[in-house]
Amino acid sequence: MTRRGAFTLIEVLISILLISLVLLGLYQSLDVQRSSNRNLHEHLVKAMNRDRVVMALYRDLLSSDGNLTLVKGEYDRLCINRTAHTLYDLPNPRVCWLVLKEGRELIRVEGGDYRLPLRSGDHVAIDRVMGPMRLFDITRRKGEVLVAMQEEGKEPYAFLLQGLVAPKKPPKKKPAPKNGKRQTPNR
Repeated sequence: MTRRGAFTLIEVLISILLISLVLLGLYQSLDVQRSSNRNLHEHLVKAMNRDRVVMALYRDLLSSDGNLTLVKGEYDRLCINRTAHTLYDLPNPRVCWLVLKEGRELIRVEGGDYRLPLRSGDHVAIDRVMGPMRLFDITRRKGEVLVAMQEEGKEPYAFLLQGLVAPKKPPKKKPAPKNGKRQTPNR
């Protein structure tokens, strides 16, 4: 009867090889999982940024005085003359949303009294919010504002804001008579 008290060198090498193969498979699986988590995180961050942009535009419109200027073209331009929503602690800023021709980036311009195109003395904050844009369309009709926007290769966003009424213009005053006499209505 022979007694066997230890492993042979071949048995040890084979067991090390098998353990190495198992660990290599586990490492590759872990690496795939890390890559998947990283891609998911990047996608979620981009989706949250798009949601923040849409919410900022929605709040700009919702908090506005209803006095909007729309310029239609290949990409619409929206200027909100006064809004209570601000990103820079300005009192009732003017906010414009527009797509730049170069790069088709959607930007948000916030400031006091300024006109587009901007002049050198205008103090504004400009934020690049999305891009490149495939669609940026705004339609206003009878107290409703429909916004549709889409980044290249992304899902489109659209929302409808109801009850946004433009401020009524004050009635025109009747001109005073030229002869300086006051006219009395006929009775």
